[in-house]
Amino acid sequence: MRGAILHRNVRRFGRFRAAGAPANVLPNNPGRNAMTISRRTAIALTASFGASAALPARAQSSFPQRSLRILIGTTPGGSPDIIGRLLADKMAGPLGQSFAVENNTGGGGGIAAGIVQNAQPDGHTMTLLTAGYASGAAVNKFKFEGDKSFAFITMVCAYPFAYIVPKDSPIKSFPDMLARARANPGKMTYVITSLGAVYHLIGTWVGGKAGVDMTPVSYRGSQAAVTDVLGGRVDVMLEPATSAFPRVHSGQFRMLAVTSEARYPLMPSAPTVAETLPGVHYMSWLGMATTPGTPRPAVERLNREIHAALKLPDVQQKLKEGGNIAIPSTPEGMLRQIGDEVANWKQIIEVNKIKVN
Repeated sequence: MRGAILHRNVRRFGRFRAAGAPANVLPNNPGRNAMTISRRTAIALTASFGASAALPARAQSSFPQRSLRILIGTTPGGSPDIIGRLLADKMAGPLGQSFAVENNTGGGGGIAAGIVQNAQPDGHTMTLLTAGYASGAAVNKFKFEGDKSFAFITMVCAYPFAYIVPKDSPIKSFPDMLARARANPGKMTYVITSLGAVYHLIGTWVGGKAGVDMTPVSYRGSQAAVTDVLGGRVDVMLEPATSAFPRVHSGQFRMLAVTSEARYPLMPSAPTVAETLPGVHYMSWLGMATTPGTPRPAVERLNREIHAALKLPDVQQKLKEGGNIAIPSTPEGMLRQIGDEVANWKQIIEVNKIKVN
């Protein structure tokens, strides 16, 4: 069945490489006090969008040889799931093969990643990695060993995190939030998913830079968190813009700030954290990877097809609706970005003495 896409929602258990001290982390500038896809990096990544056609076209006829799989490490309906299925739908025709998109949840994405890492190294099994892979490697939850961990294909899209509050909250702005936290150390609360997750690292980084003590409250699901924030039991939501923007547009919440370096084009009225705390900016991301050791021609073919899909107007519109911007890259660009991010998170954890256990 060529050009078809199959949707599956399965929970599987696979071996993810044991956590330990990350090896082969790419060099990082110790003086760089920003954990983000910076404007310069974004330009470099985006430049590869137009240059993707220059990748060699050899061995196109030999790949793919059978149906392909994209494993999503998060639950159905979230941004990775939506974007993974969108890409599969657009790639099925050009590749002449069907796709199976599977939700393999658990382990913070580790189960899906482990299945891909241990698959046949031929490019037919992929995973849509989230930025949680880099933060997880920084806290030794996962191992990052460069191209020994994955055959990285391309970055796909990026989005900031956002601080939001209920529309009737007494907190009027991001500087006001910091002022209230400074006046009442430890009493201001904000939502996170777990200790050591990106939410927690951003919140602690912001608190350390501002000299305030805010208390993270961990939730397993967003619905319970939203209920408690709306009910006044937690003060602030800190979450990806892909979730925050719809809540703001619904009128239930107000935007305090986003973590992009400059005003985010999809919500230019939102102040940035960096306007109050220079140097504090972060863009989360999604990126496609396959099994380490996959032949380069297969990686290049997948890179080209994903780049082509990201250029389609309906794909760009879908990304925009979800609060995402496309950031296609070369395989080397994705590897370099993740290596820099792991190193920067480690530095931020050390400087701010963040406890993750």
